[in-house]
Amino acid sequence: MKQQPSIAQLKQQVAPFEQIDTPASLWQLVNTLVPLFALWYAAYVSLAVSYWLAIPFLIAASGFMVRTFILFHDCCHQSFFKSRRANDILGTILGVLTLVPYQQWKNAHAIHHSTSGNLDKRGTGDLWILTVDEYLASPFWRRIAYRIYRNPLVMFGAGPIGVFLVQYRFNRKGARGKERIGNYLTNVLLVGLYSLLIWAIGWQSFLLIQGPIFMLSGSLGIWLFYVQHQFEDSYFEHKEEWSYVSAAVEGSSYYKLPAWLQWITGNIGFHHVHHLSPKVPNYRLAQAHEASVPLQQATTIDIPQSLKSLRFHLWDERTKQFIGFRELKRARRKTPSGKTPSRSWLDAGGTPRNESA
Repeated sequence: MKQQPSIAQLKQQVAPFEQIDTPASLWQLVNTLVPLFALWYAAYVSLAVSYWLAIPFLIAASGFMVRTFILFHDCCHQSFFKSRRANDILGTILGVLTLVPYQQWKNAHAIHHSTSGNLDKRGTGDLWILTVDEYLASPFWRRIAYRIYRNPLVMFGAGPIGVFLVQYRFNRKGARGKERIGNYLTNVLLVGLYSLLIWAIGWQSFLLIQGPIFMLSGSLGIWLFYVQHQFEDSYFEHKEEWSYVSAAVEGSSYYKLPAWLQWITGNIGFHHVHHLSPKVPNYRLAQAHEASVPLQQATTIDIPQSLKSLRFHLWDERTKQFIGFRELKRARRKTPSGKTPSRSWLDAGGTPRNESA
């Protein structure tokens, strides 16, 4: 494990950037929601001429929908406004626009932050990740389900439908009163908003506009969450060895994007900073990164490098790396006939170990 400064030391370095600038937050609302609504309307007007004319507006609106989600995300962390009530009210409203129930997502996301990279506490607010050992020990049906889940067409194609239209419309098991009521409220407001739009422009126009915006923004949102934690040398440990600092700095990437993409995604590429200190507003993440040398040592990936993560499917506990199904298959072919490793067997050079069950 890499030597990391203590959480107290890093927290001290980023503490100055946790201050909320209310005028900056208000300006973000203006420069995000006004373009979103304007682009949505421009796409509608374009339908009268040609759907092809509407496509650029739909793509741009999808980007601003992602940015809207980042503002929602800051509300969940109480890092957008100084007032908790203001964060909760705005978060609920933005949750309707992004199809995400505020209280449910806030609670699940808090668990994600406190357990990210902990192999013994997976399952809430994160993606489905199996280790090599777990995959090999799984029954056939579970392996098939996992392969389907990890298929890019499913994760980024069907994923937005499954997550935003199905999963988020229902309460989590064990959800308490405030979260349950919040979910019901989001659903009611969502039905009301969509009914109003359908009444105003017709269901065909509504689907032609909202459908692509939903799919594009949903896919991009899932992609950002995926790539921020699933890179080759990520960080996963069992609870005895797990470290909050290491999980933040080693297990969350710095996704280096072009300036315009960094802006439209609300600086969420500085995910290592965010995981270390969720109280840092999105507009201060870059400053916090530049002010801390240890944070600058986080794994940096650009767009071409991030595409390689599509082949990462399983976490190998021995090599401390992600591997793909093909790599696993090649390794199994090299094992002695009739023997199946009981543990991860790839050594640092990718050579199979001769372990029997």
